[in-house]
Amino acid sequence: MKAIIAEDEPNQREELVRLLHEHWPELKVAAVCEDGLAALEALNEFKPQVAFLDIRMPGASGIEVARAASGKVHVVFVTAYDEYAVAAFEAGAADYLLKPVTSQRLVQAIERLHARVTTTAPTDLTRLMEALALQMRAQESRGLKWVTASIGDTVKMFPIDDVIFFQAQDKYVRVVTAGDEAVIRTPLKELIKQLDGEVFWQIHRSLIVRASAIDRVQKDALGHYHARLKGCAEVLPVSAAYQARFRSM
Repeated sequence: MKAIIAEDEPNQREELVRLLHEHWPELKVAAVCEDGLAALEALNEFKPQVAFLDIRMPGASGIEVARAASGKVHVVFVTAYDEYAVAAFEAGAADYLLKPVTSQRLVQAIERLHARVTTTAPTDLTRLMEALALQMRAQESRGLKWVTASIGDTVKMFPIDDVIFFQAQDKYVRVVTAGDEAVIRTPLKELIKQLDGEVFWQIHRSLIVRASAIDRVQKDALGHYHARLKGCAEVLPVSAAYQARFRSM
């Protein structure tokens, strides 16, 4: 049996790996991911039976990863938030683990997984993911409102409502509006934690885009996807891990 682990906190990630090796040695941990994008890629590459997912992660949240895994993989949520865990378990996730994960609780989860994987198909978690996304948005409503960025020797304030996209470049992140741009030092993985995930979508490891600014997504002759924006000449790459966002309804 194969599993992936997605957890952005190094200590929590290492401890979960250690505990799984100790209590479930026959389980093959196919990938250990530190962000949601890597987890989405691991799902596609390794086709695991089980996914241990932190609900809050940079790149793509555990909710987005669980959407991709829904009905295909038995999901165990790992979270510091009890209200998320209870909702997840009641809605049909294989199990949940509250941080910090203990040996006793993990052994219980392993026993439950043994029973479910051999007898039950993975649960469709679509409704749960929608409910958790709403809950997270409500809690994050006091998120980032302004971006303080540099333009040469000047520091400028951008309202978050004016920002079209953020693009990681070397040690900096471009902040682009309809009529201006600047750079900030905050890493993209930290920035995404402060943004509303329904308003700003990560479409590539280096790009976060305002969803309402996307006009269309096109595939080129090589099979690569690119996003064209409203009123903006720039064409932005869309990585394979995020193409599912743009499937026809």
